[in-house]
Amino acid sequence: MLLHKFLPRIEFDSYEDFKENYKVNVPADFNFGFDVVDAWADAEPEKKALVWCNEEDEEKIFTFTDIKRLSNRAANFFRDLGVKKGSVVMLVLRRRWEYWICATALHKLGAVLIPGTLQLTKKDIVYRGNAAQVCAVVCVNDPFVISQVEAAEKEIPSLKNKILVVEKREGWLDLNEELEKYSEEFPRPSGAEATRWDDTMLVYFTSGTTGMPKMVRHNFSYPLGHIVTAKYWQQVEENKLHMSVSDSGWAKFGWGKIYGQWVCGAAIFCYDMLGKFNPRRLLEHLEKYRVTTFCAPPTMFRFMLQEDVTKFDLSSIHHCCIAGEPLNPEVFKKWHELTGLKLYEGFGQSESSVMLANFQWFEPIPGSTGKPSPLYDIQLISQEGNVCEDGEEGTIAVMDVKNHPPVGLFTGYYLNEEMTKEKLGGQYYDTGDVAWRDSNGYYWFVGRNDDVIKCSGYRIGPFEVESALVEHPAVVECAITGTPDPIRGQVVKATVVLAKGYEGTPELTKELQNYVKKATAPYKYPRVIEYVDELPKTIGGKIKRAEIRKADES
Repeated sequence: MLLHKFLPRIEFDSYEDFKENYKVNVPADFNFGFDVVDAWADAEPEKKALVWCNEEDEEKIFTFTDIKRLSNRAANFFRDLGVKKGSVVMLVLRRRWEYWICATALHKLGAVLIPGTLQLTKKDIVYRGNAAQVCAVVCVNDPFVISQVEAAEKEIPSLKNKILVVEKREGWLDLNEELEKYSEEFPRPSGAEATRWDDTMLVYFTSGTTGMPKMVRHNFSYPLGHIVTAKYWQQVEENKLHMSVSDSGWAKFGWGKIYGQWVCGAAIFCYDMLGKFNPRRLLEHLEKYRVTTFCAPPTMFRFMLQEDVTKFDLSSIHHCCIAGEPLNPEVFKKWHELTGLKLYEGFGQSESSVMLANFQWFEPIPGSTGKPSPLYDIQLISQEGNVCEDGEEGTIAVMDVKNHPPVGLFTGYYLNEEMTKEKLGGQYYDTGDVAWRDSNGYYWFVGRNDDVIKCSGYRIGPFEVESALVEHPAVVECAITGTPDPIRGQVVKATVVLAKGYEGTPELTKELQNYVKKATAPYKYPRVIEYVDELPKTIGGKIKRAEIRKADES
């Protein structure tokens, strides 16, 4: 088992034992490509790594030996293009199998990988290309993506190569055609080209409330931070299929579709969905491929629950996780009732591995995001800067990051040491997320600092109101935001997607408002309710509350 190389202890008797005694060893020259992918290929040549399919019923199965050989070809190809240690390459590949090949190859080279989503416009690509000095971009054959890259390339002086998968196009290199030209051998670089654990491996672009997106920097030890994510939260099983629903452009892909899972020897199942999310098709694929562990945003569970879940054989699934949004208790209860599976919530950011989670040693409580990972010293900090007592709301903070940076936490902002010092140079890293802790040590998510609504002197977290509202049978999902009000400053607004058979009448609005008044403190009820066909979301399934707020403000 590869885990023994990195963990002095693997099994723990209790959460307290886990929290106190979990340690991870980071080899000085750790490189995910060589020390995980190639290590598995050498130890067990036929070990399954990836099962990939798409909506056209194409299917590909890769062993770690396949990934080793193809990534070696890709590393040789990239090197011929001038990509080397420290070069920056952007991948915009949706859920294509080529992502795993290219990412592993770039890690072997010591290049800096930037994942990108299909939603990037010309402006986004120009900004990212120049901010990070991108030298090459690898894209899926999506007409919108191609058009935006072609429109942007003249404004990115550092961009020398455009590479395309699936189809040929003038002005682009064909990845699959190029790979055929190169050797399956790629010796581990030595000397100045060799990587160390603290070299930059990966950069996520993440948007704040103001200014342009920030470049979140992770080093080569980052995959080892995700052992906790994969083994102890998602509970992946060696040689069994794990599925996390995420596009490759988001940090959730790194959380659930490559790093910790492969370190643990699990195989990744990827269903390359196109277009609008189809819950029935997802359930069919979970059944057909006999997935063992499964992770998805709560929104997807809500929509799957609109189908007749009992018609699908999900008996192969042993463990379910949710992340990306807080879990409404009603979803927990319904999923457990229909499948017998509890949903284990976790919390973290693009800047981290899993920080808080429901682990195997204690019962998950519906609505709670669990307890701290052993990698992080978590405290809640009040607005006055004091450590919070139980029951008191505060920002989730990672303590002592300057002297003892946790494995898995970002190392700063790429090419911006001033911002790095500001965020990581003090007593703690402020996540910007608000929670409270109960007397049993469980954490309860309130919302982003930006999402907390300030109405008539009250602070109202959106999650509690959302949880109350989705328990009404008329509501499939909703987003709670603050909308401007001339008297109260802000009032609570609910943007609601209705279940089949319901209409957004004034009578239903009144009924929903009264329902929330009875379920929570009455002052939290939504004074404004808007009915929509769907909520604005990222590809990863997160609700874009900021987009709703911006529309209301304008």
